[in-house]
Amino acid sequence: MSITLEKVKEAIEDVRPYLTADGGDVEIVEITDKNIVKVKLLGTCSHCPMATLTLRAGIERALMLKIPEIKRVEAINL
Repeated sequence: MSITLEKVKEAIEDVRPYLTADGGDVEIVEITDKNIVKVKLLGTCSHCPMATLTLRAGIERALMLKIPEIKRVEAINL
């Protein structure tokens, strides 16, 4: 099953309020044919010391719960 950009955008909306509350955001860059979602952390998230935790425990976890086919989420700016 292929992962659509619309599904990923919808799932990201669940975590976006938490990111924007701290002055950050996330942008979807690519969905690979191996079901890896590549994102770019923006704003304060791009240089926060907790960015890896946000990526793994927040963004990746939320996306994988909504879209089990996702294998991993990677940030291109870490």
